[in-house]
Amino acid sequence: MKSKVTVLISAAATVAIALVSTACGSSAYSSAGYGSPIAASAPTRAAAATVSIGSTQLGRILVDSNGRTLYLFEKDGNRRSACYGQCATFWPPLLTHGKPVARGSARKSLLGTTRRANASQQVTYAGHPLYRYVQDRKPGQTTGEGLLLFGAGWDALSPAGKKIESDDG
Repeated sequence: MKSKVTVLISAAATVAIALVSTACGSSAYSSAGYGSPIAASAPTRAAAATVSIGSTQLGRILVDSNGRTLYLFEKDGNRRSACYGQCATFWPPLLTHGKPVARGSARKSLLGTTRRANASQQVTYAGHPLYRYVQDRKPGQTTGEGLLLFGAGWDALSPAGKKIESDDG
């Protein structure tokens, strides 16, 4: 029961952060003068996404190139993402430019992509579109594991592409 309360508090904090950041959004203009545009940085060409395996308190799981946990969303179906808008703000999809790369014991044969509504390519593993969680700020964190947000559950994935269910539930 204590872990469910912790999950609910974590989810409430995440929503509160989103509301505050939306209310305090930044402007596309600087304080240098009325209507003076801020110099935009040049867009960078991202490389192909990398998926590998990391060790956490959940065991061996899929991670991105920075060692951050990758999750599946139980609401996704037919190899298609059901996470858009505010959902994708909290659960950014793992996007790729080119064919995704498997490192270590991640299985190349399970990697793929799915086209999102904005035509970007999201990485899939064993048919599951992959996401990060914004509250996982460093390698090995799994704070999104088992959360029920945006209409369904979120789970880390094993190297075999199966969802990992924490024992806290």
